[in-house]
Amino acid sequence: MTGSRAAHPAQASMFRLNSLSGLELHNVKADLVTYRGRRAVRLVEDDSVDEEHSIAIISGSDFKEGVIETEIAGAPRADAPADMRGFVGIAFRVQPQGSRFECFYLRPTNGRADDQLRRNHSTQYISQPEYPWFRLREETPGVYESYTDLVPGAWTKVKIAVSGVQAQLFVDGAEQPCLVVNDLKLGETQGQIALWIGSGTEAHFSNVVVK
Repeated sequence: MTGSRAAHPAQASMFRLNSLSGLELHNVKADLVTYRGRRAVRLVEDDSVDEEHSIAIISGSDFKEGVIETEIAGAPRADAPADMRGFVGIAFRVQPQGSRFECFYLRPTNGRADDQLRRNHSTQYISQPEYPWFRLREETPGVYESYTDLVPGAWTKVKIAVSGVQAQLFVDGAEQPCLVVNDLKLGETQGQIALWIGSGTEAHFSNVVVK
């Protein structure tokens, strides 16, 4: 059941995404599907809802620091404009109703783009509502985004390690992070974990493990 926890070694908790009942949806539509050989939650934007952010908060999750591991897949929807990238990620320390949160996300179509600048924008950190991507890119170019190899629509392993105001993003089992943030904008807060998508995206999410 979504939101239910199963005990694992090293004090890990697993949130099995095999039901929609444990997801608090904000500006997203959710379905249970089989995607590339595994059960998954599929998210797309709910265009009928007038909200700024598109997230599905995992009920029962509670996270301050530690490690979040999951597998995600994102690609532009068939009807998406050409500049959409298949934005998909994980939000953490999410405050009630999704009012504030930290987030790492991927831009899958940038990972193997022919343009180097687009490749440099493959991963992104944001902090809502005060630090969206465009503010961070304008004020501190290149600091909160980076390159990593990505394939649109492919299952991609993601690990987020958080300690205090520091966070690191690891992709596809890499030993070294592809993005390092040393000044999480919300400070040492605590909150829930959420599945996150951006505009024009069809995304799939597998089970979430928290250590």
